[in-house]
Amino acid sequence: MTVVAGVFLQDGNVLACRRGSDKSGAGSWEFPGGKVEPGETPEAALAREISEELSVHVNVLELVDRSRTTLRDVTIDLSCYLVEALETAPSSSTDHDLLRWVPISQLAALEWAKPDLPTVGALIRSVG
Repeated sequence: MTVVAGVFLQDGNVLACRRGSDKSGAGSWEFPGGKVEPGETPEAALAREISEELSVHVNVLELVDRSRTTLRDVTIDLSCYLVEALETAPSSSTDHDLLRWVPISQLAALEWAKPDLPTVGALIRSVG
């Protein structure tokens, strides 16, 4: 399964989203995004997913990390991109019950969804 996610970075903080109680993996933290549909580029899919989930339009910037994770016989190919909001920053989500701006140095303290862990590691390494 091909999946994309966006990393919002603002003043050294990253937007973390907690999955709602009605979602699989409820309570775990992730970067916002979703599945790439057939015929869609990863960048277009990410812009669409963030618009649907967070009601924010974004510019998709550079790739932060790409990883593959297997969960229950499904391999998730996740590409995480740095994104910037074109208007206001996200403040609510259709898929998450909590949004939090977290300093990069404190990302490891959250319980992240397994597919997002490589990106968390890449972000922490990027600030040394």
